[in-house]
Amino acid sequence: MLNQVVFVGRLTKDPEIITSESGKKRTRIIVAVNRGFKNMDGIYETDFIPCILWNAVAENTCEYCHKGDIIGVKGRIQTSSVEDEKGYKNYVEIIAEKITFLSSKKQETDD
Repeated sequence: MLNQVVFVGRLTKDPEIITSESGKKRTRIIVAVNRGFKNMDGIYETDFIPCILWNAVAENTCEYCHKGDIIGVKGRIQTSSVEDEKGYKNYVEIIAEKITFLSSKKQETDD
């Protein structure tokens, strides 16, 4: 069986490191990915994909990437359950195994 995703999009905010009590480092990012087709109103819709990054991947992303930067993400899909006021709700997130830094917003505005 195969559980792998690859996509390219923009960071919606600056990533920040969170260190657990055991010393593991992680960050949660949201990547905005435009769909490849227009909706009925002629507008490209955007998906906002939550991603979890661990250890060195998290540290490097926090050091080198900022809001608006374009990144490539390779990872796997993971489902989780969270209890809210109405009961349990399942949601999907991406566990990122590799981040590729494609371009920064600063580079694009410098040209």
